[in-house]
This record gives sequence, structure tokens and C-alpha cells, in this order.
Amino acid sequence: MRTYNIPIFVPHKGCPYDCVFCNQKRITGTQKDVTADDVRCIIEKHLETIPKENRYVEAAFFGGSFTGIPIEEQTGLLRAANEFLEQGFIDGIRISTRPDYIDRTILDNLKRFGVTTIELGVQSMNDEILKLSNRGHTCADVINSVKLIREYSFVLGLQMMTGLPGDTDERSLKTADDIIELKPDIVRIYPTLTIKDTYLEKLYLSGKYTPQTVSEAVELSKQLLLKFEKNNIIVIRIGLQSTEEISEGGSVVAGPVHSSFRELVESSIYYDIISSKIEKNAVRADVFVNPSEISKAVGNKRGNIIKLKNEKNIDIRILEDKELKKREVRCVCY
Repeated sequence: MRTYNIPIFVPHKGCPYDCVFCNQKRITGTQKDVTADDVRCIIEKHLETIPKENRYVEAAFFGGSFTGIPIEEQTGLLRAANEFLEQGFIDGIRISTRPDYIDRTILDNLKRFGVTTIELGVQSMNDEILKLSNRGHTCADVINSVKLIREYSFVLGLQMMTGLPGDTDERSLKTADDIIELKPDIVRIYPTLTIKDTYLEKLYLSGKYTPQTVSEAVELSKQLLLKFEKNNIIVIRIGLQSTEEISEGGSVVAGPVHSSFRELVESSIYYDIISSKIEKNAVRADVFVNPSEISKAVGNKRGNIIKLKNEKNIDIRILEDKELKKREVRCVCY
């Protein structure tokens, strides 16, 4: 069964803070507020493109802080989405919000209208980094809100960022460890991008902030992905989704932007696996992987094949073996 999200963006709605990295209108590409009628139109339009069988569909309110919106507005938007839920056209409703905007009254209302998944923008489990990023919440807020959400049996998602002001690889890995202790169902990993018209842009242009490079962000994200997978936590996204705004020619001033960021991460994992299996003094190798993993093993723009040639002076071919599972590699060296 395939999962589909119908994205409904509510840019900067309900959020009283201007995080240093945040310009939701540019990130989402949305400039206007969303109404209940907009919700109905968006869902109807997306349902026309989604298969009617073997699917799980959620209407997903992204951007801003949904539970910070006045309760009457929340209810109006949720009621519009709930119409499709009650008729069986969708299977659930997902919202994204802040850790400090969760209480029992809010959760009762979300449950009333069929919300199934709550994602919290944690970003970091280090209070110094949260303060430098002007997040307006603390690690304690995250822990308390997770405890409440668990009581209501929602699917729990936690989002983290890397490369924030004051962050280091070690601090990001510690954040991952702290998130793992909270036992979320799903996680998103977002390397920080410097977006136009944000305070982070001012810090960057004044030389007070140094963004991650693509290679640095890939290496760290690889460690985070493997850490979460080891603990049976599903990572549903790595890197912001590419749009006209989220691109090198768009609103991104600096930072590890790439149209296929997750593939870079997955390919880097394959490079490590393949590299470990290359026999000493081999000059050629046939590398077998599952057919669905071919592109990751080859690497973006044949990156793994080129890198192995340059660093190990070996020519490799990536071949299919349907018997192999994800990230299983069989290597025949010559």
C-alpha cells in the first residue's frame, strides 16, 4: 500500500516567532492564507490524480504552526478536511505544529475531527541552539508535548534540523539520540538552508554564520539516517522538497541545497558498503544490488562509479540481483 499526502500549506499561520531560518512564504511558495473552501478545492484536485485502490491518503497541513491558529480557524479547516474523511475519500489528517502549542484542549479538538498524525518541529534538543535560532520553545516543551500526544494515540512525527547557529555534528547526533528516546513513529531531517529575507541571511552575509556544504550535510545526514533506522524509526524525508523557490536559482542564498538530497545520502551509504567489499589489488568488480536500488548504488551522475575509479583505481559495473534486499551488496572482484 502506498501513502499519499495532500499538502495544504498554511504559511506562518499561528506562529508568534520569527525563527532565524524561517520564511514560510518562500519555503512553501504560498503567499495567501488558506480558507476552508481552499482546503476542499485542494483535496478534490489531488484526489483526481491519486489511484483509488491500494492507497493510504492523508490531508496534510504543513507550514506555520497549525495549533497556534485561533481554535475557530483550526476547526474550520479541519471540518473541511473531515468531510472527505467521513465520506471515505481520505484515510486521515496530518498537522504540523510547535512543541509548545500542545495541550489537552487542542488535542481533544484534533481528535474530534479525525487528525491521525501530529508532527512537531523539534529542530534541536539543545536549548542553546534553540535560543540562538529564536525558536521560542525549550527541550522540556518537546518532552512534555510528546508525552501528551502519546496519551492520545496519534501517530507521532518529529522534525530535526542540522547546521543551525551554534550547532555541530556532535550536537546533531545528540539531538538524534534524544529524539530516539522519545520513540517517534517517523522523523524528518532538514539540513538548514539560508533563505532570502531571513535573519539567517543577515548573519551569513555579515560572516557570522557558516552554512554546511552539501558534502558535510550528506555525511551527517547519512549518520543520522542509519542511527534512526537502527532504532526502527522511519525517516520519511531528508532535505526540503525542491520547488521553484527552494533551489539554487530561487530563494536559497546558501547552504546544502540539492534537488536529490536524499539520493545523495543513500548513495553515500552504498559507496561505503561497496568500498568495504572491494578486494585489495582488484582492478574490476561486478557489484550486484536489488533492481530498485540501482540508481542509489550508481550514485548521482554516476558519482559512486567515478569516485571508486578515482580513489581506488577500480572499474565497477552495477548489476541487478532480485534476490538481494535493500542495501545488500554482492561483489565479484577480478
